[in-house]
Amino acid sequence: MFSYRHGFHAGNHADVLKHLVLVQLLRRMTVKDKALLFVDTHAGGGTYALDEGFAARSAEGMTGIARLRGRPPRAPALVEYLAEVARFDDGPAASRYPGSPQLASQLLRGYDRLRLFEAHTTEIEVLREWAGPPGRRVIVTFGDGFSGLRSALPPPSRRALVLIDPSYEDKQDYRRVIETLEDAFRRFATGTYAVWYPQVSRRESARLPERLRTVAPGDWLHASLTVREPAPGARGLHGSGMFVFNPPWQLDVALRPALPELVTLLGQDPAARFGLESRLT
Repeated sequence: MFSYRHGFHAGNHADVLKHLVLVQLLRRMTVKDKALLFVDTHAGGGTYALDEGFAARSAEGMTGIARLRGRPPRAPALVEYLAEVARFDDGPAASRYPGSPQLASQLLRGYDRLRLFEAHTTEIEVLREWAGPPGRRVIVTFGDGFSGLRSALPPPSRRALVLIDPSYEDKQDYRRVIETLEDAFRRFATGTYAVWYPQVSRRESARLPERLRTVAPGDWLHASLTVREPAPGARGLHGSGMFVFNPPWQLDVALRPALPELVTLLGQDPAARFGLESRLT
């Protein structure tokens, strides 16, 4: 589990889906003039270079952000996502990619707060360098984000967006996601929780969406993107999903035209498809 480095996967199709949804969440939740706490349970390094190190070796960005830059999309939510990526790196080479902490820092206001957890001994140093000197706005914590989330809830403002996005390399992560959500709802039932998960050839991955549908009694929204049919016995990532509990108003409306366009832009074979389902009261 602790060997995982997100730099290998920076800017890939799963990052595109995750950050598309995250940008829409942040844009909608910062409309109200009341402080918001953003929590990332597995924050990574904050930002990534696509032309060196892990990302250059894997070249997974070519399956995601590079395709969108090559064929600019039309759906407003995708245009807004790309604008935030360009806001971080608008140079001609476009060689850097913003992680979730960077996107959150761009969209949050001066009085909002970020609480970031990272358990990798190297990534935590990169994240601390990104965050700069300790201050009130950003708190970086070295440790397990699943258990660390308890210390962040409920926030004083009673408004929070929590991103739960482990690597799932350890199959226990699937169980811990459910347990963490159940505990979070007991502590702070009205928070907004966004859970990213991978589509891989693993039983736990296939079962997770159904388990997530039953973990909380309130509203939820589930967006997924499958870019290819998995080859028999293959271990690679063939898609991903974002499950949002207590989603802000009209998040589904924003994503509805964006997801089919992502299939066109990022799909790798005829099996590429999207899903969008919700329980909204």
